[in-house]
Amino acid sequence: MSNFHVSLSHKPAAVSWGANSKLSFVNGGAVLHLPDDGLNLRQIQKSSRKISSLGVENIEFVGDWDAEQQWAFAVSYCGAGFQGTITWCKNADENDLSTRFAAMQFTRQLVNETPEELSPESLASSAAEWITSLAPEFISSKMIVGEDLVSAGWHGIYEVGRGSSRPPVLLELDYNPTGNADAPVDFALVGKGITFDSGGYSIKSSEGMLDMKCDMGGAATVTGALGLAIMQGLKKRTKLFLCCAENLISDHAYKLGDVITYKNGVTVEIVNTDAEGRLVLADGLMAATESGAQKIIDAATLTGAAVMAVGKEFNAIFSLDEDFQASVLASANKVNEPHWRLPLMPWHQEQCPSPFADTANSRPVKGGGAGGASNAAGFLSRFVGNEGQGWVHFDLAAAYNRNGSDIMPNGATAIGIRTIADQLVG
Repeated sequence: MSNFHVSLSHKPAAVSWGANSKLSFVNGGAVLHLPDDGLNLRQIQKSSRKISSLGVENIEFVGDWDAEQQWAFAVSYCGAGFQGTITWCKNADENDLSTRFAAMQFTRQLVNETPEELSPESLASSAAEWITSLAPEFISSKMIVGEDLVSAGWHGIYEVGRGSSRPPVLLELDYNPTGNADAPVDFALVGKGITFDSGGYSIKSSEGMLDMKCDMGGAATVTGALGLAIMQGLKKRTKLFLCCAENLISDHAYKLGDVITYKNGVTVEIVNTDAEGRLVLADGLMAATESGAQKIIDAATLTGAAVMAVGKEFNAIFSLDEDFQASVLASANKVNEPHWRLPLMPWHQEQCPSPFADTANSRPVKGGGAGGASNAAGFLSRFVGNEGQGWVHFDLAAAYNRNGSDIMPNGATAIGIRTIADQLVG
């Protein structure tokens, strides 16, 4: 099948295409009509969605395109099930665009996989296999599975995942390009990998459960970011921790009123089994802290409260480290990814009190109550060292769209991989 050519013009479309039309069609392609006053990335995304609705598979950029303009078009074009090709124009860095695209597609395809096909073990294996394929000489990894999590002290992942016949997993992957086994760890990445979230005994509605295959979006995002950084020449030692489990109901599932004692001695009462992401991330954050990593980034589809705060076009960012948070937001601005800061203070640790433990895993009210995203971040801050310095938390409100939007396709978005990769490589 021949390529569909897409070009840019700073001239208005012919009147026959409609007043103020931003898109017109020519034989074998389309023309995007943009003002000559910047990149106009959002308008490019809107035009991309319109062209995508025509069922065109193979896109070729022709003419004068900036790399970020091409990227904006591709991000908005390639939804779930995309099988076509993208041919970048010759005046941009084709290799860099192809690298980004490979990382984005890996991330999206992993998130879009069905929950039956993607078990906790297969999620961990898929992530390890892809990263290893990029730099086999620098990669080592191990998986702690099922009951072995208990003996290793990773009680949060075990408790959340023990209700499923498919066991929970902690993946630890070490990318060490230095050749020195004793080299310090520059970064640790931690991802929430809930391959399906029923809510447990705090069961979700059918509508709320429908898209919970995407609840491993954090694991996919940090894996995609690490892979992208490696392909971009990452020289820093980086560890990856994926906290993988299915949150299901059974006669062996964890229950409301249970108390988990974590490796660092913190006790947590379960007041909502649907606030499970923070329970598994707590283990991953402790493992990252134990690694001695100078900086820790975690990513998770953690709270509906973040979606209510920033919508589905932004991810929410939390940190107790002002300088690191500012650096992450600068990376986001550099790569044109939408992230927004939400409040986190040390006292947010105390916002989920329990009469039976050091803390509860939420507040026993619908949706976790006011400030739920900040309270969840406060819970996580109990499990990182150095009083939260060197740690940033991504609550991935923009990770997934079931039906797409006027700027994004259906399914996973992979928003966040470029921001995190820029932190790693920069």
